[in-house]
Amino acid sequence: MEADASIDMFSKVLENQLLEALRKAQQQKQEWLSKGHGEYREIPSERDFFQEVKESKKVVCHFYRDSTFRCKILDRHLAILSKKHLETKFLKLNVEKAPFLCERLHIKVIPMLALVKDGKTQDYVVGFTDLGNTDDFTTETLEWRLSCSDILNYSGNLMEPTFQSQKKFGTNFTKLEKKTI
Repeated sequence: MEADASIDMFSKVLENQLLEALRKAQQQKQEWLSKGHGEYREIPSERDFFQEVKESKKVVCHFYRDSTFRCKILDRHLAILSKKHLETKFLKLNVEKAPFLCERLHIKVIPMLALVKDGKTQDYVVGFTDLGNTDDFTTETLEWRLSCSDILNYSGNLMEPTFQSQKKFGTNFTKLEKKTI
């Protein structure tokens, strides 16, 4: 009888812990949504960039130009990822409206993604080189690349890129560890 009481008590404690974790997760989700997470949107100016980055822990900002075809390709993928990864804010900023910021962040090639964590630029994705060097990269490939910089919560293997083009072009891409020479 004592064993049954202990099991009941233990299961109640687990149930309460689970409910509390679910409550916290829901609260966190609501906070992210209130800060503009869950959507891919354009910000009008450099000043807005600094405000947006300040209020969110993880931000992906696409620096683009309307006349650049590859920027539109990236837009499609980022719109999908913004709905999937609420933990990260997804923004875009027209480089023609942000000359100071482009100079400060050394933006010379577009499309370019600035990956910002805790208010500091953590990494960049410049062009499509890191995405298999093709216009036909998958959303999963972009998701993998952003996760390599700890900007997204990723459940896959970071040591294995998800480039679908490996078979198509017969090229093997492997993430190399940094070595000191």
